[in-house]
Amino acid sequence: MKQRITVLGSTGSIGSNTLDVLARHPERFEVFALSAATQVDLMLTQCAQFRPRYAVMASAPHAQLLADKMQAQGLTTQVLSTPDALETIAAHPDVDAVMAAIVGAAGLAPCLAAARAGKRLLLANKEALVVGGEVFMRAVREGGATLLPIDSEHSAIFQSLPEDPSTWERRVEKIILTASGGPFRSRAPETLREVTPEQACAHPNWVMGRKISVDSATMMNKALEVIEARYLFGLAPARLDVVIHPQSIIHSMVQYRDTSVVAQLGTPDMRVPIAYGLSWPDRIESGAAALDFHALSAMTFEAIDDHGHPGRFPGLRLAWEALEAPTGTTAVLNAANEVAVATFLERRIRFDQIHAVNQATLAAVVPAHPDSLQDLLALDAQARAAAHRAAARMAA
Repeated sequence: MKQRITVLGSTGSIGSNTLDVLARHPERFEVFALSAATQVDLMLTQCAQFRPRYAVMASAPHAQLLADKMQAQGLTTQVLSTPDALETIAAHPDVDAVMAAIVGAAGLAPCLAAARAGKRLLLANKEALVVGGEVFMRAVREGGATLLPIDSEHSAIFQSLPEDPSTWERRVEKIILTASGGPFRSRAPETLREVTPEQACAHPNWVMGRKISVDSATMMNKALEVIEARYLFGLAPARLDVVIHPQSIIHSMVQYRDTSVVAQLGTPDMRVPIAYGLSWPDRIESGAAALDFHALSAMTFEAIDDHGHPGRFPGLRLAWEALEAPTGTTAVLNAANEVAVATFLERRIRFDQIHAVNQATLAAVVPAHPDSLQDLLALDAQARAAAHRAAARMAA
């Protein structure tokens, strides 16, 4: 039987790449539902191609516009925009797998719904783990869900670990996440105050959305990935490491107790981890180009504080600090960073003030052990309010 797939965030980069992989295997997969925020015309195109049962838009006006255009084209996809629509298509009994690719805390509720419903959950939404933390992992365990990481780094780690998770603690020494270093890897920290949104979004290796591109430039994406790795793989924060690898050929590594290192290599194309998540434990054609070792000139590695500039990526250390702080601090860090990046993209604060907003928010908000989705959303709102206040002070 074909696997029925819900794609949350289908008009974004991960969602579009997921549909590209699905289209290559029509005998194996069918699209059950799609969701998007505001891109009505792209959603219409996707519905015309894949004919899902449901399409979800984030707001009623966008949903109505999509429904009108659907009717004009004779498409039968049902358009939803109710408050629980995302949870409905994530946990629907006819769904086999859910690609969770909604950016931000908005993706947390449907991820929890899919986990509790025992779905195969392909996780590209960092916030499910960074914000959800133990609340999310408990839902995965209690629902019997299969959690498969889609971030290239976490997919690489998953592929490099022993098949039996019960042996990870005993056999693994540490996990090593690789980072490209972004567009400012060699730039002097004192010049970062001059960085424009356009420069910060110009990633040297990956084609990504604006928010994650800025996170790559500040290395906050790597801080969030360290937090994800802590929850995904269960190793203590001290056993998580980061190294700069500018070519983005090695996507991450696992060092074993005997000092052997197992790594996953490939071209920087998100269709590879997407195809692996969709087909695991099998492997299917992804559409990505194969790695050509004959054309590969070099692979290099640098310490985070290389070039004698330890202040270039101050946000990265916040990952370990947040993991050692009270439960919920990682959610505060995520909310602060979302506000800080948005404010920078609106040109109201400088690039180097993103870290300052994050620090100020962490100092202002001390969580009280959130234990439910409602607790997490309240903490997220509290942190965002504090981050807005911090950003406003800096913009004044």
